[in-house]
Amino acid sequence: MTLHHFRGVLTGTVLLDGNALLVGGNSVGKSTVCEALELVLGPERMFRRPVIDEYDFYAARYQETDGVLPEVRIEVVLTDLTPEATRRFRGHLRRWSAQQSDFAEPLTQEASEGTEQDEWCLPLVFLGRFNPAEDDFEGGTFFAHPAQIVDDLTELSVGLGAGLMPFTRDDKRLCGFLYLRPNRTGNRALSFQRGSLLDTIVRLESESAGQLWERALRDLDEVVIAGDDSAFMKVRTEIRARVERFLSLTDDPGAVDVRVSELTREHLREVLRLFLATQPGAHGVPFNRLSTGSLNLLVFALLTYIAELKGDHSVIFAMEEPEIALPPHAQRRLIDFVVSRMGQVIITSHSPYVIEKFDPDQVVVLARDNAGTLSSTNVVLPADFKLKRYRDNRRQFAEAVLARAVLVVEGATEAAVFKAVADVLDHDQAVTDYLHPDLAGVSIFDAGNDVSVPLFAPVFADMGKPVFGIHDAPKTPLTPDQVAKAARFTRYQEIPYTGIEKLLTTEVPVDIQKRFAAAVMTRPDYPAGTRPLAATATDEEVRAHVRKLLQDRKGDNGGYAALLIAECPSQAELPTTLVTFLLAIDADLRPAAPLPADPVDGSDS
Repeated sequence: MTLHHFRGVLTGTVLLDGNALLVGGNSVGKSTVCEALELVLGPERMFRRPVIDEYDFYAARYQETDGVLPEVRIEVVLTDLTPEATRRFRGHLRRWSAQQSDFAEPLTQEASEGTEQDEWCLPLVFLGRFNPAEDDFEGGTFFAHPAQIVDDLTELSVGLGAGLMPFTRDDKRLCGFLYLRPNRTGNRALSFQRGSLLDTIVRLESESAGQLWERALRDLDEVVIAGDDSAFMKVRTEIRARVERFLSLTDDPGAVDVRVSELTREHLREVLRLFLATQPGAHGVPFNRLSTGSLNLLVFALLTYIAELKGDHSVIFAMEEPEIALPPHAQRRLIDFVVSRMGQVIITSHSPYVIEKFDPDQVVVLARDNAGTLSSTNVVLPADFKLKRYRDNRRQFAEAVLARAVLVVEGATEAAVFKAVADVLDHDQAVTDYLHPDLAGVSIFDAGNDVSVPLFAPVFADMGKPVFGIHDAPKTPLTPDQVAKAARFTRYQEIPYTGIEKLLTTEVPVDIQKRFAAAVMTRPDYPAGTRPLAATATDEEVRAHVRKLLQDRKGDNGGYAALLIAECPSQAELPTTLVTFLLAIDADLRPAAPLPADPVDGSDS
């Protein structure tokens, strides 16, 4: 799909080949991509009035400038068409080259029979703009082939989509696009209003939706609210007596009555509500009184119902942030369900529980620059990078994919120590110009050992992320291949120690180590048989004692190493090597200072 002048995107192209997980920073354009797809493919989207508004235009520029109206243009190419879609849209199809991700050379269908390299595709375009004559916004989806788009489409004398055939609501329904927004739990989505989820289900489930509404209206007409035994009866009688002084009423006893509805289709759509009774409890309530998590699951359930009613696996299912108000196990179950039931799934998420469900080639990293150019990159593992290494580190990869930058370290202890050092720097009031890695968007990645650290540099660098690497001096020199991979780091350091324990006991002040040794003696996990540190111990004896404690109590959370760092009250007591590297990362991620403005007085200064 290609976007022009839509929301925060001046121009950009995104390739969604099969199931796709859209990731990227906040406001990068993930929701924009989903909303753009709905404008092109959403069968009920045109019920919204206006179809687009001022802020759907890039920089909210929609007014005529120099005789030209800005125009929202979203182009989408659909592939892997069903036989029914191929027959229905036959005159609008083009050949598509999956290898080039572009249109293939034009051939007649007869000439291309049996061609395996190319397939038929359906190009579509949504056009939207402001109509000054009507003082309103207009928009619609059209077949983009045969190519009949007028060059001066944006001139006022040319109608929207001139020369193009509309892509109708029935056409869109055949394509089967469903969209679950994170906030789609409003009244309209779950009401029976036109275009709502329930209205769609009623239309698909009922052979004649019109007869369904007719019967509902007849049933309501027979409901007696103000009968003879009702307290409303006296009110009806009194109202009739007073009204007849000024207005002639019929002799019908029901000349004044109380009904549950205006008994029109439109009013019934507005007031009809779905009631649910969830556990614990048995009392049914209107859907909009359910909890946020229950509402999200209800919307999801209705969307899957619609997908199943369509009767095939060609549905394109777009879903934003399914993790909102859902626990991890529900997130995993939800993703498993849609991936197995839908033809194509497009998801945005910030949840590692969702991201770990996707293979690397299904992850699409979005980026957008200050000029409004949107770009997308698929995660491609190096040819020599074993997939098992990725699968063994799915959770870590998921967090790293979401991060702004990645710091690769050699083990769990190092990861915990860097976090502990960052915490001390963050709380040290003397350090005024430092941004904690959590706030800077830096994910710390455990590579497993020192020689594996360089392997991850090209993986994250190819995602367009700054990537930093640090590890101990390896027992054997790095191979030329490892050195080449390490060159992809934004910043890389091989520290001159044989282990993190050696670094800590060398660079942390001895008095801090003594305090640490005394504090851990009362811990239940204190190594059995370890003697207390003698009061007369020399500095070297203190270092040796603490080093052994650190080695004996390594662990996933950093073991005792993180506890040693926690004893440091300020930057002055922290290990210099680690502090220097963290501060360098912080400096690398800071935006560049703006260049001085050119002098306006003509001087050379």
